[in-house]
Amino acid sequence: MVFQLQSYLKFILKSSNEHGIHSPFVFNLVTKCFYDKTVYPEYQLLKQYRQSLLKNKSSIEVTDFGAGSRVFTSNSRTIAAIAKNAGISTKNAELLFRIVRYFQPNSILEIGTSLGLATNSLALGNPKAKVNTLEGCPKTLNTAKQQFEQLKFENPNINFINTEFSKYLTENREITYDFVYFDGNHSKEATLEYFELLLPTINNDTLWIFDDIHWSPDMNEAWKQIQNHPAVTVSIDTFQWGMIIFRKEQNKEHFIINPEKNLSSFLFEKIKI
Repeated sequence: MVFQLQSYLKFILKSSNEHGIHSPFVFNLVTKCFYDKTVYPEYQLLKQYRQSLLKNKSSIEVTDFGAGSRVFTSNSRTIAAIAKNAGISTKNAELLFRIVRYFQPNSILEIGTSLGLATNSLALGNPKAKVNTLEGCPKTLNTAKQQFEQLKFENPNINFINTEFSKYLTENREITYDFVYFDGNHSKEATLEYFELLLPTINNDTLWIFDDIHWSPDMNEAWKQIQNHPAVTVSIDTFQWGMIIFRKEQNKEHFIINPEKNLSSFLFEKIKI
């Protein structure tokens, strides 16, 4: 908790908006995507999905293969509590939707389905994309699948996969992805392992997003190693996320960007613990 607060304060002091960004690629991403104030009809579907989870008081036994939770003390958790405390925030769900809509990737990988809140953003951002979403806990994954079916959000291009992440990535190295969302194991060792396993699949337009890069000193160190990797040309720290791009025509640059144009709005955004 102390580390996150310290990281947050550093971020506020160092972050900027579109002013001073000399890269046309990043400037357009920030102004046309991050700060896009259009109220898309898909936002209502994201809200509907979230509300259905928040109303679900049934409990499941969660199998946690990651770095654990700072909120839950037991593996028996209600669906509503998981959605409230461990799911992607409303603002980030909408931002993730906009990013996918902006880049229009054809193939998407999500590492860490959980209850499918982020999965929904990925699928709605480009309904034509094929989405492979990985989850280690079978009961959590089944809950996500059931929610999609009940709300008739089923998408034939979403492939729900119950698996251990590194095992799947090792056994499926022939599959390439334009977009990868990492939200499955918030430890330095696992994050760097997934990075290395997927690195051979990148192309010039590949975009990766790492969730909770300031979750712990270890995650922060993993993020630093990733952004300094020779293959990475552009890295963007939005505090919640670390985004990396591999465009060879780009000069290597690191940006710390407030995802909200209005700083006061960002200051009151909940920090996920």
